[in-house]
Amino acid sequence: MIDLYFWPTPNGFKITMMLEECGLPYDVKFVNIGKGDQFEPDFLKFSPNNRMPAIIDSDGPDSKPISVFESGAILQYLGRKTGKFYPGDERARVGVDEWLFWQMGGLGPMAGQAHHFRQYAPEKFDYPYERYTDEVNRLYGVMDIRLGEKEYLAGDYSIADMATFPWVRPYDRQGQVLADFPSLEAWYNRINDRPAVARALEVGKQERAKWDLRKDKNAKSVLFGQRARNS
Repeated sequence: MIDLYFWPTPNGFKITMMLEECGLPYDVKFVNIGKGDQFEPDFLKFSPNNRMPAIIDSDGPDSKPISVFESGAILQYLGRKTGKFYPGDERARVGVDEWLFWQMGGLGPMAGQAHHFRQYAPEKFDYPYERYTDEVNRLYGVMDIRLGEKEYLAGDYSIADMATFPWVRPYDRQGQVLADFPSLEAWYNRINDRPAVARALEVGKQERAKWDLRKDKNAKSVLFGQRARNS
């Protein structure tokens, strides 16, 4: 059994997508990031960057439990564990890793900043608003070109697509129009129509509906402006 420490965000949905696609049994442990659950000492023992998602797999290597934090590392681990959506052939695996790390280092952070300055910043400044909106637009263009050549980012459906799709879902909050990128839009619809993806996106829906970060000042203070912790 896999314990999934989760909150319904793009990074969290990456892992529910993979677990559902692989048919792996998992137990959801909600980490309410607006209340500060991510700073609890027991959670920090296996997720030291105070971020979800994280997993604890009771049936890890050598049949011993293993914990994994960072969504990209979790996807790779689950791909190796199951032999699904993460090819064993080195050339094919490099292709998946390229697009996985493109998402981790590019689309995710840039879209996250676009979300912040467009949705949550207490004051609106033109420069960061335009800077991150334009950068997400550029990255969508990169995807659109690639997906005009391949059905999925690395050729076959893989963890690279699972990492990227949840960050494209809130395209309107990033100031983007999906119809401006027809190959990307077709890819988006192909993935959105997968039954496992539909199941994955339902996880935590009721929990998330209980509060609105944009209206919760306490949640904003928990999430934004954190500094180093010495213990």
